[in-house]
Amino acid sequence: MTMTAEQAAWFQGTFQRLVDNVDKALQGKREIVSLVLSSMLAEGHVLLEDAPGTGKTSLAKALAATVQGTNSRIQFTPDLLPSDVTGVTIYDQQSHTFEFHRGPVFASIVLADEINRASPKTQSALLEVMEESRVTIDGVAHEAGRPFLVIATQNPIEQAGTYKLPEAQLDRFLIKTSLGYPDLAVTEKILAGASDRNPSAHLSPIITTSAVADMADLAATTHVEPAVLSYAAQLVEATRNDPAIRLGVSVRGAIAMVRIAKVWAASQGRHYVLPDDIKALARPVWMHRLLLDPEAEFAGTTPETVISRVLDSIAAPQARSAA
Repeated sequence: MTMTAEQAAWFQGTFQRLVDNVDKALQGKREIVSLVLSSMLAEGHVLLEDAPGTGKTSLAKALAATVQGTNSRIQFTPDLLPSDVTGVTIYDQQSHTFEFHRGPVFASIVLADEINRASPKTQSALLEVMEESRVTIDGVAHEAGRPFLVIATQNPIEQAGTYKLPEAQLDRFLIKTSLGYPDLAVTEKILAGASDRNPSAHLSPIITTSAVADMADLAATTHVEPAVLSYAAQLVEATRNDPAIRLGVSVRGAIAMVRIAKVWAASQGRHYVLPDDIKALARPVWMHRLLLDPEAEFAGTTPETVISRVLDSIAAPQARSAA
């Protein structure tokens, strides 16, 4: 079953209402909010590389309030244990049974703050739940539910005492982006409301979590022409063959692009994906998946340089507008 034009129009309207609601708490970041919301509806996860105090916690709280979901914040530190993230099984002496006590990862929106400060062992506690939306403890699987979104953060400035995320873990994040600082006009608005320490608490939910799951299922039915799929595959292949790259975009990265492109197209009111959707999403979806050759990196080449070069080298197809 393919999404219809009427369904696409409904999706666009609902999507914009969600963005509008989050914008009340996180002003001036509509494009980033749209990207993060698209990632959630594509059932992926987000890596934010930002300086402290840019609104990452506010984003997570506002999203959770907007979709009537739960949110949790995990402060990743060197002494954090995997069980502090996933939960632990405890023996109940009265019932003589083992009971599973859920960790903070069991929430609709999970903020993994400064994820690179925890040890690789603790970081790996997120790998299964990010990929399969479940946690296995003592051989028993516990579902995370829908929607489920991990927003992990990194501080790009202070790197002392941190553990660099391995490529396998970076590949599990659908997008990597940055909130950045607001402009002058937005900063003035924020300062005018500085007395409100928790603006997300005043947000009214727009839809329920079950409706979010329905939106995700609907977005998955967005039509993608074979020519557009071929275009995405050619771009992925080009990243692998670029002389400045040691490790190009993975198959998981290619699948992630198609999934979020479907959501992005539907959020624009279209029931079909255009090559321009792939172009618009290439940088946030693919840049963090590229591993540069050391010599190329020393010479000043960046992942963004490679993505730009690849986009310029592959001609976009003239895709049909609908199935």
